[in-house]
Amino acid sequence: MSLALSEKALAVKPSSTLAITAKAKELKAQGLDVVGFGAGEPDFNTPDNICEAAIKAINDGFTKYTPASGINELKEAICAKFKRFNNLDYKPSQIVISNGGKHSLTNVFEALINPGDEVIIPAPYWLSYPEIVKLAGGVPVYVVGGKDQGYKINAAQLKAATTEKTKAVVLNTPNNPTGQSYTEEELRAIADYAVENDVYIIADEMYENLVYDGGKHVSIASFGPEIYERTITVSGLAKSYSMTGWRIGYTGSSEKIAKVMSSIQSHQTSNPNSIAQKAAVEALNGDQTKVEYMKGEFAKRRQYIYERCLNFKYVEAAKPTGAFYLFIDCSELLTKSYKGKKIETTAELARILIEDYLVAVVPCGDFGFADHIRLSYATSLEAIKKGMDRIEEFINSVR
Repeated sequence: MSLALSEKALAVKPSSTLAITAKAKELKAQGLDVVGFGAGEPDFNTPDNICEAAIKAINDGFTKYTPASGINELKEAICAKFKRFNNLDYKPSQIVISNGGKHSLTNVFEALINPGDEVIIPAPYWLSYPEIVKLAGGVPVYVVGGKDQGYKINAAQLKAATTEKTKAVVLNTPNNPTGQSYTEEELRAIADYAVENDVYIIADEMYENLVYDGGKHVSIASFGPEIYERTITVSGLAKSYSMTGWRIGYTGSSEKIAKVMSSIQSHQTSNPNSIAQKAAVEALNGDQTKVEYMKGEFAKRRQYIYERCLNFKYVEAAKPTGAFYLFIDCSELLTKSYKGKKIETTAELARILIEDYLVAVVPCGDFGFADHIRLSYATSLEAIKKGMDRIEEFINSVR
């Protein structure tokens, strides 16, 4: 008998974004004035109408188990939203409601992957994708979308990376960590690739409501029946509705895939939180005024943080078109010295900023781009101004 732990589990990297956020909270607890650009968590309270729906659910005694894949009332609201916003026709039997976006992605990978199957992950990528793929027994294959490509990959790159073991491609638009969105033309080319090569598209559209400058979110599954059948559309309420702690994510897929995911979920978690499901119904069906207000505030913050960054020495950033992240190329800055020592890595850069300037940023080595950092502008404009002042002070101090 061996008391060794799971090699698969031991190989999982801890989330660097959560580590940075924990460090920032620790320093704040000590009374220090920390500016956190770390976690992608809106600073707004959940809208009142959503909270009131949750309170009503509690008072009505809606606190028991629900069906494993979620209540039909919420599935119908999700189907209506898919039709209204994404131009997608799903039936309630194609919807699986889960405990947040990560859980939805876990369900997807567990349902699709056999040991050794390859999943193409465009880089830069959200750091949890490879870890969830590996836990499901899959093999992450990285395809790099460089700065010269707007941090986006194309169909030709996907085709070049495809092997007989390729099972799926992860497509995140708007993207975390870059804030960039794929155009309809780019998506159509990727859809054609997926159909021609008979691979799944895992469309992570968590930031779909946060698209700026008059842009419109486009769902790749909306291009026709062939790509629709090969796409699992993943979304949730955390970002758009400031419901990070409520833990409601969902997927739209073929009935066959939905049935498998529901079965998996029934054994792993029983069902999503009953009260949060009732709140989610109100989020999707109720008044959207606060949601539009939050989007407007994010747009103002995006403009400010991007313009500030344009005036910094030694760094460059592409203007975000969606989500609430600024992705900053620090390659020149890393060649500079601080207090007589070369900076060299974004991990060291992040350490300096939080310890000496009380600013938390995310180094992006775990996102596939070791010379970049990510700043989340899901915080107040006042905090952003203060944080950018401190970063500018630091940059001006290097030699």
